[in-house]
Amino acid sequence: MHTGGEPVRIVTGGYPGIPGATILEKRRYARENLDPLRKLLIFEPRGHYDMYGVIPVEPDLPGADMAVLFIHNEGYSTMCGHAVVALGRYAVDHGLVPPQTPFTEVAIQCPCGLVQARVEVAEKDGGFVTGGVSFESVSSFAFALDQMVDVQGMGPVTLDIGYGGAFYAILPAQSVGLDVRTSPIAALVEAADRITKATAAAIPLDHPDDPDLAFLYGTILTDGRDGFSEEPTRNICVFAEREVDRSPTGSGVSARIAVQVAKGQIGLGQSRRFESVTGAVFSGKAVRGEKCGRFDAVRVEVGGRAYYSGRSHFTLEDGDELGRGFLLR
Repeated sequence: MHTGGEPVRIVTGGYPGIPGATILEKRRYARENLDPLRKLLIFEPRGHYDMYGVIPVEPDLPGADMAVLFIHNEGYSTMCGHAVVALGRYAVDHGLVPPQTPFTEVAIQCPCGLVQARVEVAEKDGGFVTGGVSFESVSSFAFALDQMVDVQGMGPVTLDIGYGGAFYAILPAQSVGLDVRTSPIAALVEAADRITKATAAAIPLDHPDDPDLAFLYGTILTDGRDGFSEEPTRNICVFAEREVDRSPTGSGVSARIAVQVAKGQIGLGQSRRFESVTGAVFSGKAVRGEKCGRFDAVRVEVGGRAYYSGRSHFTLEDGDELGRGFLLR
C-alpha cells in the first residue's frame, strides 16, 4: 500500500515468530536476531533506500485488534502514522475486524502504545468498501522549545523538539536558508540530517513510559506557517538514515501540533491541514489535553487516505549474496 506516496509493505506470511512479553521486547528481539530479514524486505533489489514496511506481531495489550513493528532503512521505528492509516483499511478489508458502517474502529498496538484508528466504511454492491482513515495517537507533547543547537556547517540553529509517538526536531526551513517548496530535496535532506545528528548529540531525551522510546527519529523542516490557518502548511520529514517521508508524516503531524499547542499557536479542536513534498495532505487536530509524566500533553487526531498498490512474493536463492539486500545511496 501507500499513503500519500509513502510505501507501506505489509508482511502477510513467511516471517518467523517474534518472541517477547511486550511489543518493545519483540522490537528488541527483531533488531538483534532477525535484522537480515529487514534488509531483505527493505533494501535493493526488492526495495529501495526510502522503502518502509510493517511486521504484524501478537498484541500484548488488552483490546488491541492487531500489533505491528515498523521497519525502514535504518531499523525499527516506534510509531508510524502513514502506516496506521494503511493498516486501518487493511484490517477491515482482510477481516481482522468486522466491518461496521459508517465507521469501523480498529485498535492497533504500536511500539509507542495503543493507537485507535477509525475507518470509513460504506456499503457497495452487497458488500462494503473502505475509505479514509483517522487515528487518535498516543500522548503527544513538546519536549523542549526554542533550543539552540550548534550544527556543523550551519552554526547556531534554534529549534523545537516534539513527540508524537517518536521524537522530532522541528524548525522552519527558512531559518537555515531553505524553502520546503522550492529548495532541492537533496539540500533539504542534507540540512535535516545535520540537524538531527547535532541535536541528538546535544540534547538528551527521555520518555515517561520507556527508555526505548527516547531517541531522536528525525527532523521536520516546515514552511514556518505554524499559527492557525485554513490554508495547509507544508513540511518535509527526514527520518532514520536520511529517509524522506513522501507523506506529511502522521507522528510528525502529532509532534508539530503538540508544539503548536504548547506555543499557543493553535487551540484544542482547531483542525489544520499538513502538506508533504508530494502534495499529499493529512488533517490534524488536538482533541484534548492530558498529562504524560511531567509533560503537558495532547491527544492528536490525524486523518489521511491510503491505497493498495500491489502484491509481492519474495524469495532468496542459495548463493545470492546481493539478494540479501544492498543500498547504493
